[in-house]
Formats: sequence, structure tokens, C-alpha cells
Amino acid sequence: MPFVELSALEQRELIPGFKGRFIHTEKMTIAYWDIAAGSILPEHSHPHEQVAAQVISGEFEMTLEGETKLLKAGDVAVIPSNAVHSGKALTDCQLMDVFAPVREDYK
Repeated sequence: MPFVELSALEQRELIPGFKGRFIHTEKMTIAYWDIAAGSILPEHSHPHEQVAAQVISGEFEMTLEGETKLLKAGDVAVIPSNAVHSGKALTDCQLMDVFAPVREDYK
């Protein structure tokens, strides 16, 4: 799968308001999210390292280990393994996340 047309991938709603398209390689998962304004990402952690919330469009408020920041287009959050984080879409958003290792639960 060297080339992927994102619009051809199945979009799934894993959390209310969070609709994602996923690309899985041998060692990582890339998630492209369309998020409805007002949608909440509940507080959680996971063993995956995550380059998270690369905001493509919109505004997303993220809390990472107790620190809250407003993320806008071009901003990126880097989430270490097992770090507690949560968030809220302040507007309709498009975000991209990269996880390592693969998110088997997103397959």
C-alpha cells in the first residue's frame, strides 16, 4: 500500500463526534480525524507513543499531564507512552495522529 487515497478509506466513529480513517503499517498507525465541534475526548492513557493532534484545521483544546493548551492549524502535541490526556473540539476540526506501535484496537 505505497499510495493511499484517504477518501477511499472507511470512516469509523470510535468516540462520539470523532470519525477516523486509519492507515496501519507494520510498526505504526496513522489516524485522520474529522471531529465535530463540542466533541469530548475523555481523559485516558495508553502504552502507545503518540504524535498527536497535528491540527490540520479548526481549534482543539488538549490537556496533557495537567497542562491545557489551545491547538490551532499547524500545532502538534507529542504524547509519551502512558501519559494522561484529554481534549475538546472547540470548532469542527481535522486532526492527524501517529501512534507507535500499531493501534490494534483501531483495526
